[in-house]
Amino acid sequence: MADDLGDLWWENQPAAASSPEPSGGEEGDTELMQQDTASVPEPPKETKQTKQRKISDILAKSEPKPGTPGDLQKLIKDHYSGSRSVVELEELNLPDSCFLKANDLTHSLSSYLKEICPKWVKLRKTHNEKKSVLMLIICSSAIRALELIRSLTAFKGDAKVMKLFAKHIKVQEQVNLLEKRVIHLGVGTPGRIKQLVKQDGLNLNPLKFLVFDWNWRDQKLRRMMDIPEIKKEVFELLEVGVLDLCKSESLKLGLF
Repeated sequence: MADDLGDLWWENQPAAASSPEPSGGEEGDTELMQQDTASVPEPPKETKQTKQRKISDILAKSEPKPGTPGDLQKLIKDHYSGSRSVVELEELNLPDSCFLKANDLTHSLSSYLKEICPKWVKLRKTHNEKKSVLMLIICSSAIRALELIRSLTAFKGDAKVMKLFAKHIKVQEQVNLLEKRVIHLGVGTPGRIKQLVKQDGLNLNPLKFLVFDWNWRDQKLRRMMDIPEIKKEVFELLEVGVLDLCKSESLKLGLF
């Protein structure tokens, strides 16, 4: 009965002032206060929003440009340039062989995954390790993760797909599910996936494919790596084992 309830939970879990008027002063004092106030320029309002609008306007007018492995390599170098020596930065360079063909903006998620992983059916049939997945898809939010999961239908077949984000789902519940089931594919945010790895709830060693939702833009036209907190979590995830797996060439990276 507990297993049936767990199955039901797993299949149906959701994603997811103005200043006061002066009083009690003499008329001369009031005039002086008004003069003093008038002499101080009012700070510009909605500076941040104005800046965001300008950035959005520029991005909206620019032609969409698909991400490349070089873009990720540059972000890694820029991120660590202030804290690593020249030799250490060289060691962070990922081999070209660890990168899969990047999305040229013509693919749906399913068609892209079919292209980079043509032997998916055979691969998932041989996967029987719990606390692990064969493929991870990393995105910026729970809502985006649900969109990606819905678009996986043509690719996943009979594979078990798990939501790996924080919204409405406690980390311990995900740890328990990973221990109980064989999961083939995980879709989620870098912060939650990193947390699962650190708590020994997710073993990255069997992982064969890691795909970044690289080109998609949110309502503010930001890609996932344009969002500071998401970019920070991506680098923290890379540091908990992903970079080492890439260097050993047991893990392939894709930019969708």
